[in-house]
Amino acid sequence: MAFFDRIRGEFIDIVEWLDDSRDTMVWRFPRHDNEIKMGAKLVVRESQTAVFVNEGRIADVFPPGTHTLQTRNLPILSTLKGWKYGFDSPFKAEVYFVSTRQFTDFKWGTQNPIMLRDPEFGPVRLRAFGAYSARVTDAGKLLRELAGTDGQFRTDEVEGYLRQMIVSRLAGALGASGVPVLDLAANQHSMGLQLAETLTADLVEVGLAIPTFSFENISLPPEVEQALDKRTQMGLVGDLGQYTRFQAANALDNAGGAGEGMGLGLGIAAGQQMAAALSPHPQPTPQPAPPAAPQEPPPLPRQDQWYLGVGGERRGPFDGPGLAAAGLTPDALVWKAGMGQWTAAKDVPELAALLHNTPPPLPGA
Repeated sequence: MAFFDRIRGEFIDIVEWLDDSRDTMVWRFPRHDNEIKMGAKLVVRESQTAVFVNEGRIADVFPPGTHTLQTRNLPILSTLKGWKYGFDSPFKAEVYFVSTRQFTDFKWGTQNPIMLRDPEFGPVRLRAFGAYSARVTDAGKLLRELAGTDGQFRTDEVEGYLRQMIVSRLAGALGASGVPVLDLAANQHSMGLQLAETLTADLVEVGLAIPTFSFENISLPPEVEQALDKRTQMGLVGDLGQYTRFQAANALDNAGGAGEGMGLGLGIAAGQQMAAALSPHPQPTPQPAPPAAPQEPPPLPRQDQWYLGVGGERRGPFDGPGLAAAGLTPDALVWKAGMGQWTAAKDVPELAALLHNTPPPLPGA
């Protein structure tokens, strides 16, 4: 009986895969030296695909369901084997089970900042990270291009390849979007959908697709974020003039003493200057009101007071007309405040008009 049990054990009746992991994409059925019996059952569960490989070539691909392995169900494999001596003979072939479910434990992130030209801030550097999912869409292409003969192909073996593709596409997608930095958060969902479509088109040749792609965070350098925080604070303050007056009023309530009053005055003046400098529309400097018209005529302008030297005597003071009436002659000496010494009237330009109106001296005088 032991001999017949050993012979019976060489033939496999059921070919299936019960996946107890969360990261296996391809699993090879451990055939060893056993032969798959003609008429055996192939059980392919939902989210699986079974691929038969014979002598290094893909022979048949089976979708989910229970399949009876017979020559009529294996047309490609039957042709490759070229069975001439009975179609009920067992056969040897490698069977790969490929998981077609979504693998959702992938993360991505930018190792280096991405340089972009923002329409509002100019050149900026961005960092971003998020998550995405991957799914096998063509088991044959995946085996040929990525998995090969790996008996257990896991997600970590393809994650680095996918991350490089994502980062290379991310910079172009963000730059071509034309979305300002401050509006990126509102457009993360639409950008994720666009990137998922672009990456899926790039991965068609390896039998993979990116069903979902999401942004968890898009950040700016710390110094830029601090500048934005200050700008936000200025927006919350609003009218800097009113804010300065409010602060001055609070300081006035708490002020006491001459020293504190002087500091308060300096603080108010500095605050007003700051408000005027930072205000987008500087307030015009108030101009003094024009003086009111006088109710009575102003006093007459004061005339110069002259002194006249006659015969060694000083006479005066006289105003202009009085000086002429006192006997002003061209050779007479005159003086007023501001003159250094007595001067002949003919040498004082201011008295020229008076001299012309003065009759000349009598003959023989």
